[in-house]
Amino acid sequence: MKKKILIGLGVVLVLAQFLPRNKNISTVVGEQDISKVATIPADVEDILKKTCYDCHSNNTVYPWYAVIQPTRIWMDHHVKEGKQHLNFSEFASYTEKKAKHKLDEIIESQEEGWMPLTSYTLIHKNAKLTDKEQSTIIEWAKQVKEAYPSN
Repeated sequence: MKKKILIGLGVVLVLAQFLPRNKNISTVVGEQDISKVATIPADVEDILKKTCYDCHSNNTVYPWYAVIQPTRIWMDHHVKEGKQHLNFSEFASYTEKKAKHKLDEIIESQEEGWMPLTSYTLIHKNAKLTDKEQSTIIEWAKQVKEAYPSN
């Protein structure tokens, strides 16, 4: 009986590898990208790309294990959820109130240290932010919030 269950689970896992998938990969910077409404210095852009964009933009860099089920389903859900909270690729479409709220959340996330998530930095060691990088993001977000164009 146990052998049949294990074989059944194995077959399900193998078949799950063939489920269709839409990857979160964009090759262009769209008209709604944050860069259309805010200046992003090179050092800030580097930090955002290494720590934020995989989950908070329309361009995820997938690790090798992202093609394996059930990891793929978990990652796709995680990215979808991250983009619902904040999407740098769609930032220019936010209302002024929402954009400023998101900038406040960026500031808070760095002051309190809850972003990037520990589950992300466990695997992506280079995504751990130094105090200097956190300060850089905080100062940038404050400047963007202050200069944000009014609708």
